[in-house]
Amino acid sequence: MRYMLTIYGDPSGMSEASTEERQAELGRWFTYTEDLQKSGALVAGDALQESATATTLRFNGGGGEPAVTDGPFAETKEQLGGFYELECANLDEALEWAKKIPVRGGAVEVRPVQDFSQEGAGQ
Repeated sequence: MRYMLTIYGDPSGMSEASTEERQAELGRWFTYTEDLQKSGALVAGDALQESATATTLRFNGGGGEPAVTDGPFAETKEQLGGFYELECANLDEALEWAKKIPVRGGAVEVRPVQDFSQEGAGQ
């Protein structure tokens, strides 16, 4: 089963860090990603640019054109920073991988990816 691990954190978390601290932090993330690759669990993953680069479409439910606005979907302290998509045997395995994410504060949401193949999609 595929799981999406979405990573939320304070976008200013490393703003005061030295170059050495930033490199060490990136090293932890690269090691985690390598471990996922070696295990065969990694389907996809990427970091996102800062939330100020986001564009949001808001749908009014009336079938008209969506409103397009600059910026993130919601004003929050924590912002979506990236994701990993994993192939895991079950939720427990996905949670074990999520616990190893080297995020400083914030949250990691673990959610199963919807499988539409059971509904005849893609056949």
